[in-house]
Amino acid sequence: MTQHGVVVVPEDTVVGVAVGRHFSFPPPRTGDSCKMLAGHIDLSATMIGSWLDSMKASSPRHKLVAPRVAAAGDDMEHDDDWMEKHPSALGEFETLAAAASGKQIVMFLDYDGTLSPIVEDPDSAIMTDEMRDAVRAVAEQFPTAIVSGRGRDKVFNFVRLAELYYAGSHGMDIQGPTAYSNHLHTPNKEEEDQTRSVLCQPASEFLPMIGELHDLLVPKMASIPGAKVENNKFCLSVHFRCVDEKKWGALADQVRSVLRDYPRLRLTQGRKVLEIRPAIKWDKGRALEFLLGALGFADRADVFPIYIGDDRTDEDAFKVLRNRGQGAGILVTRFPKETLASFSLREPAEVKDFLRKLVMYKS
Repeated sequence: MTQHGVVVVPEDTVVGVAVGRHFSFPPPRTGDSCKMLAGHIDLSATMIGSWLDSMKASSPRHKLVAPRVAAAGDDMEHDDDWMEKHPSALGEFETLAAAASGKQIVMFLDYDGTLSPIVEDPDSAIMTDEMRDAVRAVAEQFPTAIVSGRGRDKVFNFVRLAELYYAGSHGMDIQGPTAYSNHLHTPNKEEEDQTRSVLCQPASEFLPMIGELHDLLVPKMASIPGAKVENNKFCLSVHFRCVDEKKWGALADQVRSVLRDYPRLRLTQGRKVLEIRPAIKWDKGRALEFLLGALGFADRADVFPIYIGDDRTDEDAFKVLRNRGQGAGILVTRFPKETLASFSLREPAEVKDFLRKLVMYKS
């Protein structure tokens, strides 16, 4: 927000050193290996609330609007307050640029809802050529990774840029660029070659289990109109975007009933989707940490990671950035929602504009 012509960063906004407020960075975490970062989750200690309430909460019905002076009788207080805490990354671009000045930017991008619009059929979530050009331009300037709940091969087929890092299945399947990248910070060519083909699959042992559960879930979901089961290799997605809201409770009950026989898998939730994942401590935040280490940036204080995403699952990455005290999380949303992101953008079109502005800033 702006006070007397001076940009002031809200108290809970962590972006490094910004105009009007200084933050001291803790030492960045040492980049651990894929296996060392992953651990098992104690599911016995996990408390699960009402899945139906949680599913409804993932579909807010109040549009997010930009701050303005409220008219008489116009209840805008909540939206204004949210925008003050999570200002537009376009409107506050100079704040971000000041925080990133002199630092190595590393870009992390979700796919659905960030690079492509949310659509009823997940197989039709196609990014535009203009967005692809914007991502390509960013990758020419900074190390860039796509971090998605989709299977790695599927998201690669959507993006079709060989110079990027791809972290599919919520980061449980990470592959380095298949085209040459000049962003690696490694001491010798042998290590550079190894890093360029980086591959992390901390949940490989779960593949047969995931396949078996997929075959059980498909006929179960066939009885619920609009439900769709997507096999993302190391996790399963049960989409309910096209399911009548009155059927959401029955859908959740069906999924949980099948899952009872698989104690090593856990159920989580994203944007109108239930996710079944291996019960290991691995998520988009762990993937971000792993990639920073693989790129040779884990021990560097002069790094500025930017993570842009729209989903609950992206909150794990936003949390890592806050804990590191480095970089900025940007939430893509048209609705006010709880988030650990520091900034916001309203839609993929604004993501494209932000990426283009970032390239112009560094050119």
